[in-house]
Amino acid sequence: MGLTKIRLGNYFEQYSEKCNIPNLTNDEISGINKDKEFFEPSNQVGKDTSNYKIVPPMHFACNLMHVGRDRVLPIALNHSEKNKIVSPAYFIFKIVENPVLLADYFFILLKCPERDRYFWFNTDASIRDGMTWDDLCNVELNVPSIEIQQKYVKIYNAMLANRQSYERGLEDLKLVCDAYIDDLRKKLSHRKLGSYISMCENKNDDLAYGIDAVRGISIEKKFIDTKANMEGVSLKPYAIVKPNEFAYVTVTSRNGEKISLARNNSNKVYICSSSYIVFKVNDTRELLPEYLSMLFERSEFNRYSRFNSWGSARETFDWEEMCDVRIPVPDIEIQQDIVNIFKAYNTRRDINEKLKAQIKDICPILIKGSIEEARKTKEA
Repeated sequence: MGLTKIRLGNYFEQYSEKCNIPNLTNDEISGINKDKEFFEPSNQVGKDTSNYKIVPPMHFACNLMHVGRDRVLPIALNHSEKNKIVSPAYFIFKIVENPVLLADYFFILLKCPERDRYFWFNTDASIRDGMTWDDLCNVELNVPSIEIQQKYVKIYNAMLANRQSYERGLEDLKLVCDAYIDDLRKKLSHRKLGSYISMCENKNDDLAYGIDAVRGISIEKKFIDTKANMEGVSLKPYAIVKPNEFAYVTVTSRNGEKISLARNNSNKVYICSSSYIVFKVNDTRELLPEYLSMLFERSEFNRYSRFNSWGSARETFDWEEMCDVRIPVPDIEIQQDIVNIFKAYNTRRDINEKLKAQIKDICPILIKGSIEEARKTKEA
């Protein structure tokens, strides 16, 4: 049968139903990332969420406003069995039942980079370089027969199901870890962190560490390659962060309600801005740095550090406030047990991210394979 040219709008059916819930939280709202996946919580939620839209299972949600700016069409298919709720700026639609185009095949096609380049090329001339609904509907595609689509969708869905199964196990492991710590918080008395940590003031005076050692800190509690322009910058005043030492940015305002703090979990020495505070655990026989790092990664600590940040133009979480933090300190054996669970969680999380990348990378291969098979079928 070869390939069939179709106009997408002929197979779209818009859906518009408001949730009518005025006070939804961030955790109840979904956004869409550049990998074309729903993510929770959303970063921005309005004061009144009653006009936010419902995305039923097997429906698409897309934001056409920022295609030109991001060079990506933010669109996702709700593969779950539950409704999702998104911003009123999104368009919601489904693929109507038809003998020409499968929703899953269309979604695989959307995950190909060349398709994003096509959408970007066809944005309008507005300030935001967006697309209109009509622009999307007028897109024409060449698609193989429904039988060939089903064949390649089956491959994709098998990989997706495998990753989702792995991800469910990952979340179960995270719940175990959180429950363990919550139980300790209830049973143990809390002690001031200042009794267990001390500030480190080693500087890169002799320039032992160069530009390759410079790191910044993300709100995800990780050291990252610096984004600063380092041309002409002296590295002498930079603070040294040895393995298992911590560093944090005292300024917490305009930081996504999070504190930028990280532990150097590598075997390398990093250097960071002298404006950062670097500290270490005094006695690892009493407190494991890995256990403390886990406590810092909890959302409760983000909220605590923001609430206890002070200032006018810039709010800061100073060293004195850090020392006043109270934490449960169980026996070192129990700390190690929790750390072991958390290490297993991090390992599985890294594997899950690799699985996501593999699925994303295979989408262009699947589309190419389906088109080539359709052409060969026509020739035969």
